[in-house]
Amino acid sequence: MAAAGRSLPAWATGRRAALLVPMVPAAVDAVLVGKGSTWWEVVLSAIAVLALLLRLRFPVLTLMLTLPGAYFEYIWIAPMTALYSVAAHRANVRVTAFWATLFALVEYFHWPIVDEMFELGRDTALNAIESAMLAAGPAALGLLARTRRELAERIVQLTEGQQRESRLLAERVLGSERARLAREMHDVVSHQVSLISIQAGALQVSTADPVAKETARTIRELSVRTLEELRQMVGVLRAASARRDEPLAPQPRLADLPRLIEGSGLPVTTALAPGPRAWPEAVERAAYRTVQEALTNIRKHAPGAEVSVSLDSHGARLLVEVHNGPPPLGPGSALPDHLPGGGHGLVGLRERAQLLGGTLTADPAPDGGFTVRAELPAAE
Repeated sequence: MAAAGRSLPAWATGRRAALLVPMVPAAVDAVLVGKGSTWWEVVLSAIAVLALLLRLRFPVLTLMLTLPGAYFEYIWIAPMTALYSVAAHRANVRVTAFWATLFALVEYFHWPIVDEMFELGRDTALNAIESAMLAAGPAALGLLARTRRELAERIVQLTEGQQRESRLLAERVLGSERARLAREMHDVVSHQVSLISIQAGALQVSTADPVAKETARTIRELSVRTLEELRQMVGVLRAASARRDEPLAPQPRLADLPRLIEGSGLPVTTALAPGPRAWPEAVERAAYRTVQEALTNIRKHAPGAEVSVSLDSHGARLLVEVHNGPPPLGPGSALPDHLPGGGHGLVGLRERAQLLGGTLTADPAPDGGFTVRAELPAAE
């Protein structure tokens, strides 16, 4: 019962109105003309009026059903409406011309046929003009409506095409800008990192202190790894101009976390249990980058603090948490030569998590330290 009382959508209401509204004047016309007519002539007029219900789906059939009423009863509204539908919904102009001509002939040679129809005179000419206008009017209006509809569709297509070209142009400009940024980043960053790697290698060879030698080795390994990731990022930025068959370097995954933690030089306690699920590559990469950024921030702002890294799964969600305690020397005990930072690392991680449908929080801990927690869902 609830379904029966449900209101119709706007498009259905408009379609029903388009069907029923023309039937009112057609019915009035049939009633006025049918006074004093025989029963079968009234039936023909009624068929012509009811046939208008089919005019949107079967316009030609509708016109055929209205012509007998026009021929025997001399009704106008129903066949003119049907002829308009033929012109408005049939793409072939020849079909419209044929049925318009037939309707004009039916109107001129209407029942009963008398000899005056074939005589040359003023009345005959006026009747012929009237019949031609009765057919030409609705046909012209239907052709105009169809042309207007086709033009509107064409305008929509042109607008969509222009918008698509604008997007392609913007992407082309963005690709050029990415290539330029890639060149700038490669020229500036790779040069400095290469110098760091060379200096670390020289220190590793020249020093006799085991601790300094190990530190130099770690610095050199980190520099080489940074250069590899920089080359990978430059390749991504210049993807438009890069060779398509050039293989991309493997992206970091959860299996690479132990090596990352070992190379951080921090006292880290780990609890890595991502579960048996095969996590999507984007989720594993986001988890790796979260731990990497957190460890980098700890080395900047809390060197020597105790660190714990945990990786766990809860259903279809991967939980990543990096917690550091307070720095041994208290707040503000960062390195004297403080590394610069724009605060974009955590912002980028939060955006990455949101794109995957997850969340990331970074808040001070009750013990005076800091906690970075990410919750990443597995894509279906």
